[in-house]
Amino acid sequence: MGSSTGFIGEAFSMDSLEFMRWAAVRYDDDRFVLVVLFTLMGSQKPGGLVEATHEDVAEALGYSRPHISRVFRVLEADGALRRLQRGLYQLNPAATLRGGLREPRRGEKRRSKTGMGDRVEQLDLLREIMEDPDAPEAFRAMAAPGAKLEKRKESDGEGKATS
Repeated sequence: MGSSTGFIGEAFSMDSLEFMRWAAVRYDDDRFVLVVLFTLMGSQKPGGLVEATHEDVAEALGYSRPHISRVFRVLEADGALRRLQRGLYQLNPAATLRGGLREPRRGEKRRSKTGMGDRVEQLDLLREIMEDPDAPEAFRAMAAPGAKLEKRKESDGEGKATS
């Protein structure tokens, strides 16, 4: 397979879900790349910045630093990640963020001009979820500001959960 750089850089506007689908195929023979990539995507600050050293990521995942360094080189070569300085990386925003325009659902009134979809902004969507009385509690809890996901408790030394 060729590098993703041309795919990301051309006229096609990619978002994080399309990127994840692409990455699932691209890294099918090296799924550890996906583990690190998803960890970086989940660790990013607004704008795609990731403040973490290879050691930080290795410790969080229970792997050695050389394993992580190899994956960073793969992601950099594919154009998904760039190093700004030691411990500061930039995920490619065209590949790791999601937003855009959507068509209104059946029966829903269009909020924008005719011929254009409604703009989807992540924070607005999260607010709508929090205010929706029909949203399941677990769904709203995950959408809440500052929500924390349960972390893996132990590792067997190979990076696999033992709980």
